Amino acid sequence: MGLFTKDIETLDDLFLHQLQDIYYAENQITKALPKMIDKATAPELRKGFETHLRETEGQIARLEQVFEALDQKPKAVTCPAIDGIIKEANEVAGEVADKAVLDAALIASAQAVEHYEITRYGTLIAWAKQLGHTEVVSLLQATLDEEKATDDKLTTLAEKKANRKAELASA
Repeated sequence: MGLFTKDIETLDDLFLHQLQDIYYAENQITKALPKMIDKATAPELRKGFETHLRETEGQIARLEQVFEALDQKPKAVTCPAIDGIIKEANEVAGEVADKAVLDAALIASAQAVEHYEITRYGTLIAWAKQLGHTEVVSLLQATLDEEKATDDKLTTLAEKKANRKAELASA
């Protein structure tokens, strides 16, 4: 483990660490989404990002309920994975000149974030069940369901509109 952090010795320790990791990630996502909203050119994409920002704020509140149910203070630990995904999204968005291509890039970046969150929440649910933390499973499941729904909406938007517009822009 890193400097000044507790060693992970048990599954409970690992569970708590991953909760802290996703708590950090969700907070970073709330900082990144307004930038994505500003860059998105398709009104439907902008609206989707705005909706997801509100959802993410609710997900943070839900995670705080999870910490409380476990008699823990909400605490974040740096998540290099989400930092990397967000950094890459910013770099790619900064390199795209055509607005139609930019929207396709933003969707791809948003899906990378969603897929990271889906894996984390799925694992947290499995560990919560294994450890008998049944009081938090429904909170984590509600967030997982939202993340999957967002990913589905992004896929639909990409396949039906954004990717086609990006392809036409390249022709």
